[in-house]
Amino acid sequence: MKFPASGVYAITQTNGKQDDTIVSDTLAALEGGATVIQYRHKNPRDTSTLLAQKIHHHCQNFNVPLLINDNIELAHAIGAEGVHLGQDDASIEIAQTRLGPDAIIGISCYDSLDLALHAQKQQVSYVAFGRFFSSESKPKAPPAQLSTLTQAAKQLSLPIVAIGGILPSNGHLLLNAGADVLAVIGGIFDHDPLTATQRYCKLFTSAHRIL
Repeated sequence: MKFPASGVYAITQTNGKQDDTIVSDTLAALEGGATVIQYRHKNPRDTSTLLAQKIHHHCQNFNVPLLINDNIELAHAIGAEGVHLGQDDASIEIAQTRLGPDAIIGISCYDSLDLALHAQKQQVSYVAFGRFFSSESKPKAPPAQLSTLTQAAKQLSLPIVAIGGILPSNGHLLLNAGADVLAVIGGIFDHDPLTATQRYCKLFTSAHRIL
């Protein structure tokens, strides 16, 4: 399974939620049209493996890849399609070796085109830039500029993900600047996930990429 060329990238919100709620919310996002799911578990729990397995089951039913945030071993254990790595996490090479040549591997590049160009040489599946707007999920993340997306779209040949404070009211700015995929946490899971995801999906029918 490949990383999508465009669409909504829903990142689970696990803090303070029961496992059943996380699973049902993820299913709703899939029903709403999410094209990729990330299981993000900044505070791992004893049930993380079982929870990730349940989410993966739903993703498989929708033919949507599941990526695990940071945790290569969890991705390997449940047969997830790949991982998302930060610059301070395990290396791209370790992930490729552990998960195999077909695994989806994405990496955070913040506001750095140089990091993205280096990651492309390492044959990652996608790069992510952000945060672009104020974000409760990533309050300490440094801000990224729309111009970074525009330059990335000109110089990269892999999908470009934007993240950080993205709303249905501002997502078009990122798509117009050069983003291919919008990654959303609170904008989906702080609301009804099905209808929220549908709102984000509508952005892809109206945005026009400017290069």
